Amino acid sequence: MIDPTTRFTTRVENYVKYRPSYPAAIITLLETECGLTSEHIVADIGSGTGFMTELFLTHGNKVFGVEPNAEMRAAGERLLSTYPSFVSVSGTAEVTTLPNNSVDFIVAGQAFHWFNRGAARLEFKRILKTGGWVVLVWNGFRVETSAVVRGYHDLLVKYGTDYKEVSREIETCDIEALFSPREFRQARFPFKQVFDFEGLKGRLLSASYAPQPGDRGYEAMIGELRAIFDANQQNGKVDFDYETEVYYGQL
Repeated sequence: MIDPTTRFTTRVENYVKYRPSYPAAIITLLETECGLTSEHIVADIGSGTGFMTELFLTHGNKVFGVEPNAEMRAAGERLLSTYPSFVSVSGTAEVTTLPNNSVDFIVAGQAFHWFNRGAARLEFKRILKTGGWVVLVWNGFRVETSAVVRGYHDLLVKYGTDYKEVSREIETCDIEALFSPREFRQARFPFKQVFDFEGLKGRLLSASYAPQPGDRGYEAMIGELRAIFDANQQNGKVDFDYETEVYYGQL
């Protein structure tokens, strides 16, 4: 299985163009539930191309974007270059390089499943200030309510190079282990993207387990994706439905 820190190296362009951001309702939730203000310092662990980081930067927070993949980190630096309160960091969840007791919030968008949980928990406790919060976010597929997403998911199962090995359904026990013995809370928000066919194709190819041009199964996969799109499109567009899941608590 490809090293998690290098899996997305060749997929950065599609990731930037076609992966979803995160709903602004996350900020409102954290203001209400965790007392988030613009004065708080945030570490976005596994910050990738900067989607989650930007959510907090626009709120006025100083954000350390900690990302081990050089290509993803460079894309995030380009996206966020206009924000003076953004600090790009070459680091991992297990070794962030941040000082002790230096951040008020740790956030991880679509990344926690790649971490070594035990080592990351120790690192989180080291860099968090007293009373700090950990926030884990995923944009999960709405397979049960969307023919497009259901077909998309079936393609990943059928053609994904190692989808079954790295598919990361959120396991509550993993989250419980992170926060134990304390409890965590959760919230869910509906969210969607709207794609033409090229957008849906790019979304698929941004996945680290999707075959790329020249790989076995690529042409057949794209042909089936085209059929899914054609069967569900309206005026040349399809909705791609998510449910954003947020888990938050203190260590």
